[in-house]
Amino acid sequence: MNEAALAAGLDVGVALSDACARVPELLYEEEIPKADSALLEALADWCDRYTPLVAFAGDDCLMLDVTGCAHLFDGEEALQNDCLHRLKLQGFTVSAALADTVGGAWAVARAGGAVVPSGGLHAALEALPLAHLRLESGVVTALEQVGLKLIGDLMDRPRAPLARRFGPELVRRLDQAMGMEQEPISPRLYTPPLVVERRFFEPIARDDDVEATLLALAQSLKGQLEKRCEGGRIFEFVLFRVDGVVSRLSVGTSHAIREPHQILRLFREKLKSAKDEMDAGFGYDLLRLAAVETQSYDASQHDFDGNAGQGEALAALVDRLGARLGVSRVSSFLPCNKHLPEEAFALVPAATVRDEALYWDETALTHPDPCAVRPLRLLPRPEPVETVAMVPEGSPLRFRWRKALFEVVRCEGPERICPPWWFGGAEPRDYYRVEDMEGRRFWLYREGLYDTQGVTPCWFLQGLFG
Repeated sequence: MNEAALAAGLDVGVALSDACARVPELLYEEEIPKADSALLEALADWCDRYTPLVAFAGDDCLMLDVTGCAHLFDGEEALQNDCLHRLKLQGFTVSAALADTVGGAWAVARAGGAVVPSGGLHAALEALPLAHLRLESGVVTALEQVGLKLIGDLMDRPRAPLARRFGPELVRRLDQAMGMEQEPISPRLYTPPLVVERRFFEPIARDDDVEATLLALAQSLKGQLEKRCEGGRIFEFVLFRVDGVVSRLSVGTSHAIREPHQILRLFREKLKSAKDEMDAGFGYDLLRLAAVETQSYDASQHDFDGNAGQGEALAALVDRLGARLGVSRVSSFLPCNKHLPEEAFALVPAATVRDEALYWDETALTHPDPCAVRPLRLLPRPEPVETVAMVPEGSPLRFRWRKALFEVVRCEGPERICPPWWFGGAEPRDYYRVEDMEGRRFWLYREGLYDTQGVTPCWFLQGLFG
């Protein structure tokens, strides 16, 4: 019901047919609970401009813990007036109250709203009806039948008789409203440990202005991270549009960072990928940067080796790709302690593995084992080939793969790899590195051994060199 419908004599709970009969020009729409829930979610996002502690309190109510935030808006009354004014400009009919307790604010808001000064809850609540204590309708009716209609009628009464006759919920709600029992709110979002923000008297909309502000916020955040000897692993950039739309962008990193230009570079990739979904509209009046997840940051000393920054360069590449494609979509090969080549590695998210596992050991690259050279490209699964080889256990002379015949001119091997004994019945493999007449190199293996019963082993191609 809006104000016009109430002024026409209608009330909540009237049947639609009766309402249309009373007011023929009545306009109505079907209730859509999902749309109402989505709208309340959007309003909760918008209320983050006042405090990060925002919680739901029913289907049409939001609870904000503004402890320590009022001074940013020149006081509690100015904060509440600013919130109400902005919401009314967006077309909402809102009632708000600010009090020392959750129950007190809930009750005063439904009585028209006000800013209750500290210590003034008794005077603010005593004249309000009992329904404003968040009680069930049956309890309210039972109280009214014995002449108890206002909250003030219960304040000075003994608690034990009330609880025995009307249930413990009545006493609990009364004590919560009066501040004699704590009632913490449960924020809908995780509160970041570090947050910096910038408010604008005139909204900004240009990409250059947004990036310049982001860089300034990152510099402020760096100072806070340095004091804690930490770096950020997950950052969130929140853009509050003047018409109430809130956009949230998050980036993750493979290692802790705090350099402003690195943070800007990651969010620049994110802004590019989300450009079609984000619209500055009439501009942003508040930008916020938060370090959602942090960890200890150890400063490293660089030496004169030209390859000293390989790990940092690779980590920066992982972060940049993760910002554009998503952290979970960027994978890296992690070595595994297994015998078979196709099981000697695992594909895992690159941002979650250890830094030292992101690149190969330089010693192995400069002094490779000649018997353990592996091709850069492995087939998804070994493919069978027809091979002519010198037996027993001889190297291949020619082979046919995918209907093509290859003549072998050079061959290295064999390198024997035996599967673990617990596989049960698995045959050993003899691997060969072969080269054909056109210089193409292949990685073949023979599975099984020749025995006295005339069993012929099978040949497979597993990888390609170059």
